[in-house]
Amino acid sequence: MRRTSYLLTVLLLAATACGGHFPQTTLQPKADFGFAIQGLFGDIFWWAVVVFTVVETLLVVTLIRFRARPGGPTPKPLHGHTVLEIAWTLAPALILVFIAVPTVRTIFSTEAPAPAGALKVSVIGHQWWWEYRYPDLGITTANELHLPVGQPVDLTLTTADVIHSFWDPAMGGKRDLIPTHENHLVFRPESTGTFLGQCAEFCGASHANMRLRVMVQGDSAWKAWVADQQALPAPVKKGSLEEQGAQAFQRYGCTGCHTMGDMAHGIVGPNLTHVASRTTIVGGTVVNDSAGLARWIGDPPGTKPGSLMPNMHVPPADIAALVAFLRSMK
Repeated sequence: MRRTSYLLTVLLLAATACGGHFPQTTLQPKADFGFAIQGLFGDIFWWAVVVFTVVETLLVVTLIRFRARPGGPTPKPLHGHTVLEIAWTLAPALILVFIAVPTVRTIFSTEAPAPAGALKVSVIGHQWWWEYRYPDLGITTANELHLPVGQPVDLTLTTADVIHSFWDPAMGGKRDLIPTHENHLVFRPESTGTFLGQCAEFCGASHANMRLRVMVQGDSAWKAWVADQQALPAPVKKGSLEEQGAQAFQRYGCTGCHTMGDMAHGIVGPNLTHVASRTTIVGGTVVNDSAGLARWIGDPPGTKPGSLMPNMHVPPADIAALVAFLRSMK
């Protein structure tokens, strides 16, 4: 009874472990690339089920039929069996053919050049954040990749430093970003929503903090986002806390690393022209609100290990002004 209870407990825990919320699962694709991979996985899975069933059935039959029996005759040794040898050579070869054909077809379909009219986006990996440039739209942003639903996308992948790997499981692709080399990732998002991903290649101290979001939008939302990003933020009001923050932004040397509208054109760190329109900061690890900005400005290396942004020991009054200024950059 105790053993039965123990086994039931183990089975219950194992079944529970299979449930839960997995935002980065590859088993719920939202793009044509992901559906192609899932289809290939399904085909190979069922071939594996067939092979497993046949092999285990033959094994069980053999164990039962040819098991040792009391008083039974001594088994006769056999040397070679031509039919069996031909069978277990041809069967795996045929299985490999059935697996290889759809695999090669999927490779060619997912590696094909982007179709005409695809949205072009340059993805640049940095330690430890993502830069996105839309060359045909004149937009540069960071960490949150906005895409229109139903339109093919052509991502050109490069890196500013070490090797990174762009991976958004819902879209279905994983591509390395290699110094002095361009890779491409082509897919067509088929569902709206926000889909999480991250760097999948160890790239230094904050590799785990190099996350990303792919935000797929409907036509009207996409056009509104593009229009907002192409416009300059409204100027800050004279004598306001936001103006004090703009002055502090220049005084602390932020203009040397960041682009901020017409004020600064630094390229070391993320473009902050429309930073208030993003849902997260710090490589997608911190919520982009007043508390998150204050935490980041107050101690960048403590928030993201290895951060190139130093701790400037900004006093609370200046942090409040900087937060107000950044929150106005929509």
